[in-house]
Amino acid sequence: MAAVVPAPPFSLLIHHHRTTVFCRTTHKSKSKYSTRSIFTPGASLSISAQTRQTKSLTFADSSKNRQSSALQEIKKLCESGNLEEALGFLQRESDDVVLDPAQRSEAMGVLLQACGQRKHIEVGRRVHEMVSASTHFCNDFVLNTRIITMYSMCGSPSDSRLVFDQLQRKNLFQWNAIVSACTRNELFEDAISIFYELISETEHKPDNFTLPCVIKASAGLLDLGLGQIIHGIAMKMGLVSDVFVGNALIAMYGKCGLVEEAVKVFEYMPERNLVSWNSIIFGFSENGLSQESFHAFREMLVGKESFVPDVATLVTVLPVCAGEEDIEKGMAVHGLAMKLGLSEELMVNNSLADMYSKCGFLSEAQLLFDTNDKKNIVSWNSMIGGYARGEDVNRTFNLVQKMQTEDAKMKADDFTILNILPVCLEKSELQCLKELHGYTLRHGFQYNELVANAFIAAYARCGALCSSERVFDLMDTKTVSSWNALLCGYAQNSDPRKALDLFLQITDSGLGPDWFTIGSLLLACSRMKSLHYGEEIHGFAVRNGLEVDPFIGVSLLSMYICCGKPFAAQILFDGMEHRSLVSWNAMIAGYSQNGLPNEAINLFRQMFSNGIQPYEIAIMSVCDACSQLSALRLGKELHCFSLKARLTEDIFVSSSIINMYAKGGCIEHSRRVFDRLREKDVAAWNVIIAGFGIHGRGKDAIELFENMQRLGLKPDDFTFIGILMACSHSGLVEDGLEYFSQMLNLHNIEPKLEHYTCVVDMLGRAGRIDDALRLVEELPGDPDARIWSSLLSSCRIHGNLDLGKKVANKLLELEPEKPENYVLVSNLFAGSGKWDDVRMVRGRMKDIGLQKDAGCSWIEVGGKVYNFLVGDEMLPELEKVREMWRSLEVKISSIGYTPDTSSVLHDLEEEDKIGILRGHSEKLAISFGLLKTAKGSPVRVYKNLRICGDCHNAAKFISKVVDRDIVVRDNKRFHHFRDGACSCGDYW
Repeated sequence: MAAVVPAPPFSLLIHHHRTTVFCRTTHKSKSKYSTRSIFTPGASLSISAQTRQTKSLTFADSSKNRQSSALQEIKKLCESGNLEEALGFLQRESDDVVLDPAQRSEAMGVLLQACGQRKHIEVGRRVHEMVSASTHFCNDFVLNTRIITMYSMCGSPSDSRLVFDQLQRKNLFQWNAIVSACTRNELFEDAISIFYELISETEHKPDNFTLPCVIKASAGLLDLGLGQIIHGIAMKMGLVSDVFVGNALIAMYGKCGLVEEAVKVFEYMPERNLVSWNSIIFGFSENGLSQESFHAFREMLVGKESFVPDVATLVTVLPVCAGEEDIEKGMAVHGLAMKLGLSEELMVNNSLADMYSKCGFLSEAQLLFDTNDKKNIVSWNSMIGGYARGEDVNRTFNLVQKMQTEDAKMKADDFTILNILPVCLEKSELQCLKELHGYTLRHGFQYNELVANAFIAAYARCGALCSSERVFDLMDTKTVSSWNALLCGYAQNSDPRKALDLFLQITDSGLGPDWFTIGSLLLACSRMKSLHYGEEIHGFAVRNGLEVDPFIGVSLLSMYICCGKPFAAQILFDGMEHRSLVSWNAMIAGYSQNGLPNEAINLFRQMFSNGIQPYEIAIMSVCDACSQLSALRLGKELHCFSLKARLTEDIFVSSSIINMYAKGGCIEHSRRVFDRLREKDVAAWNVIIAGFGIHGRGKDAIELFENMQRLGLKPDDFTFIGILMACSHSGLVEDGLEYFSQMLNLHNIEPKLEHYTCVVDMLGRAGRIDDALRLVEELPGDPDARIWSSLLSSCRIHGNLDLGKKVANKLLELEPEKPENYVLVSNLFAGSGKWDDVRMVRGRMKDIGLQKDAGCSWIEVGGKVYNFLVGDEMLPELEKVREMWRSLEVKISSIGYTPDTSSVLHDLEEEDKIGILRGHSEKLAISFGLLKTAKGSPVRVYKNLRICGDCHNAAKFISKVVDRDIVVRDNKRFHHFRDGACSCGDYW
């Protein structure tokens, strides 16, 4: 709060250079006293004394009226903003308009005040010249105080200081004025220095106007110690109970983060005004205590003191509503503003538009903006920022152009630039970004550090890191924030290793990394999956006390999770004193992403039992965990919770639910959820297309793909992965090849290795191995392990041993540490009866310490997941399960089932092979499901490996003899068994 420098009204001031005698008059007048000159009239005047007296009084009254009229005219001109005319009126020398010294002094004071309020420094300078040129006024205390204040209000504190320093004598008013001038212009150190000079070198004592200015200066410096010293001075001088001092202390403690101290000052104030309430509300909001802000606002309205809010109150509360995205409270404040007649005030209108835009109600914000006929640059910036936050590139730049063309005086400033830059997110915005940069250079905004840093970040987001570096290199002074902008650009984009190099340069430059630097470095380590560097940065954070920062804590969790160390992240999480919603979300997502769905679900339940309300991210992560486990019952519960909490309105949550049902074997549920979506983005279409693909319903997937394009949506990389996979699982080779061709030719999408892998798999499954090999040889880059693995599987299925050996060598060269690759090679040899080669491959696995993943199947019954492992004698109700299988085996054998021992890839006798087949995990899980589920209900089984031919054949027969649907999901796709047939058509 800027302190107001006190000055008595000019009409009551008696200047020390004037000598005036007060005497009683005998005539009747409104005034009890009148003034008369001490000089007597000349003796030559012939009129009588009575006549002279009468004429003198008549002339004096007439002169006084003219003077009063002239003074009022100057005041009117000042009020209407005609300062040049007021100055001219004051400067004219006319017998008809001659102000006495007191009125002339008051007129100059009024004009100086108007110049300060309207920031008209040129007229103010000319008044200053008039005062300086007058021996009568040059040492006038009040006028000089007004001049100091005028210059400070016009943003020229150096002129204020020059006037102050040239004063021969200074009273407390002038000391207050210069302290206020420095504080108003954010020269806080100068304000403190002058204050020290006041109390140490003069006899003046600071008063209730001095101290608020000094307290504000200490708040501006964030110097809590100094603020507390001034607080102590106020207590010793008995000024702490003054409302102006109390208000300043509340604001200072709030700004320095000591909200409790601010509350103490507020509560102990003997008298509070509206500014007191505004200060405490702002203190709460500035420290992120939104609910406390709302509570204080309500108390102000309905409490004992019951103040009526003003503009300052509303523009303090509305940003709190915006920050919380609490549209209901924001609308309530809007209604209050309308009742109070304050909604048309420019500051309130701007705050309302900003609140609506930040709450996502851009149409309401636009309406307020359009009906505002007093728009200033803040109005335009708020609206531009709203569209930029909504990533609406076209409307953002159109609004900028409209601002420049509608009002010639309205030019984009540095805040406009800062509002626009966040919308520049893609390479497609690079040209607009360059044009914006050109405008910035022409208007000198590049010297603003915030603007320069924002351009560094924007160029990085648009993939132009070279331009980011150029902006950085041209900066005269590089702060930690500047380094952070460039470092973050590298961490988030193509070169996270360069971010680590920049960190070393920061330390070499003598600057100390802050929490943002560490967070960006941890992001770089996460991108590179560099646990070694991540642990080093963790150590640095611990040594420098940065680990307790919530942002750093979450960044550390993410780094360990991305580096495949979720249990290390759990230890860190358990040690957190305050676990934010973000940290819970990070851990749940981390477990899910690292293939630990049970841990993710357990942590979600713990979060819920701790009373923490889950939101979109947690729901999406647990949906993914349910998808991995195929925990359909829990998935349905999550769906119900999301519906009740209205989270399904989020397209990402809905897409996760669609994916959960698809991977849980309920593709029809997925389709129903998809069809009910109000708005379907590309991600939702991608999920449903991929869902039908893994269920082997390629034609349905193709129909969806074509519908999506008819609706005007453009397919992306993931869309084509889904449709190519669907064609592969359904044997729709020609369709798949056509879509693959359309990627580049029709949609201008460069195929990636993932797309080539799908096509190689599709051709290989269809037996077109030579075509698949030709495609691999024509790849623009080197084929990865996924492509060789797919080709090797095709060689095994179709018995192409010679090509299989070559492919096996390629695969083992790329990934010699993965056991599943050796299993594939072993199965290739076993399928061709090459048992010596099988033993050689398995021996090699043993030598390097690799172990094959055991076959595992699981089934959800009654909300609990039961696991079945091959050879596990501790299985639940094992004897009953075996008895069920024996019963089933008799029934299916009677209608044609014969064990397929070729599925046993071991050199054993036939009877031993049949025994192994009976212990396959999927047979045990199906038997358990038939035991534990109601007749007529489907049995859903999930397996970690590809279902073998014998189990696939057995499941078909079982579905017929028990007259129930059996759904099996292996590591490739779904199989729906019904009435003796499978949905895959034996093509898998």
